[in-house]
Amino acid sequence: MAPDDSECPVLDMTARDPHRQNARLRSAGPAVRVELPNGVIAWSVTRSSVIRALTGDPRISRDPRKHWPGLAELPEGWPMGPIALQENFFNLYGAEHRSGRRRMAPSFAPRRVAALRPGIAATTAGLVGALGALGPGEAVDIRRALSLPLTMSVICDLFGVPAGMRPRIGRVMDSLLKTSATTGQMAAWRAEMDAALAELLDLKRREPGPDLASDVAALPTGEGTRRTEQESRDTLFLMLGAGYETAVNLITSAVQALLTHPRHLAAVREGALSWEDVVEETLRHEGPVMHLPLRYPLEDVDLGEGVVIRRGEPILLGFAAAGRDPQAHPDRPDEFDPARPDKEHLAFGYGPHFCLGAPLARLEAEVALDGLFGAYPGAVLDPSRAAPAARLESAIINGPAELWVVPVPVPATGG
Repeated sequence: MAPDDSECPVLDMTARDPHRQNARLRSAGPAVRVELPNGVIAWSVTRSSVIRALTGDPRISRDPRKHWPGLAELPEGWPMGPIALQENFFNLYGAEHRSGRRRMAPSFAPRRVAALRPGIAATTAGLVGALGALGPGEAVDIRRALSLPLTMSVICDLFGVPAGMRPRIGRVMDSLLKTSATTGQMAAWRAEMDAALAELLDLKRREPGPDLASDVAALPTGEGTRRTEQESRDTLFLMLGAGYETAVNLITSAVQALLTHPRHLAAVREGALSWEDVVEETLRHEGPVMHLPLRYPLEDVDLGEGVVIRRGEPILLGFAAAGRDPQAHPDRPDEFDPARPDKEHLAFGYGPHFCLGAPLARLEAEVALDGLFGAYPGAVLDPSRAAPAARLESAIINGPAELWVVPVPVPATGG
């Protein structure tokens, strides 16, 4: 698929060492051709300034159906397809994108999100309290015990997802972001997600409630409208997935960073740092979204340094890579330091597609960290486990696949 280049490096879909790969790509130029699954060739962009320029450029579209000539060549179940090809405002361009975004934006306004704090705190307290049943020295996977159930509960409560449907949706959501999967696996998972979301829409049409899924279900579809049933399903997929996957990885990465650098946790306890400092530095250092597919130029775009992206050639933006760009952060870009004065990042995107759920993700992370370390200030990484923790097999989302922690209710002595 054009552009063709036999020398293209293959982007690692297992994400074994994404930051090292990003550093190599960043040093090679403002954009570098890479090979994605099934031989798709795209331009990888990992420099902060170039990502900003492209996301704010009206000549760059998110709509593959209008602006990606290579779309017709993709196989069913393309591993990056669930994100790159979803049919909702996420992948629309211009006025169509603005219209779709406006319908959902009020639900995630900062004031409405702030009103969720008591509920988030109560859920956190329940999950953290359950850790008290562990025996002395016993470890728990914080991703499964806190980050995942908290973020899933918050977003599913907002959308009115019945408790019985939540485990299935969460499991398939995780699977659909596993970019190392085969096309067969991805096609099967996509069909399962469509079935689950169709079931949810059907339920909300029969029994609407004061929730966001009911709002989506009430929008007209079919003949005489421009909205399809797939768009309704994909809107739910986007909002549930973005509200869940971003926050679960942000919380888990923040816990990992603090326990790997206990002096910063001590600084929070002493009041020298805030949870906001920790969250923003985690977003810079280990952004929960690594590469977000895809974008397409409406005309040739000259990036300088001899790099010209031709019309219709797909672009892959490395939002998590931007936080470690030495040009943006010349002072120790690869070091986690919540005390640094400049924690600027692109973890939630930039420009017209800036993440609607950013205030919610930040709030969940701050409440979760405060709840966990307030109850277990001496928590440590499980010394019996291999380090570093295994990473999620995804070039799209970024974070530990698991994080085993020994909750200790009093600060550990020594060290």
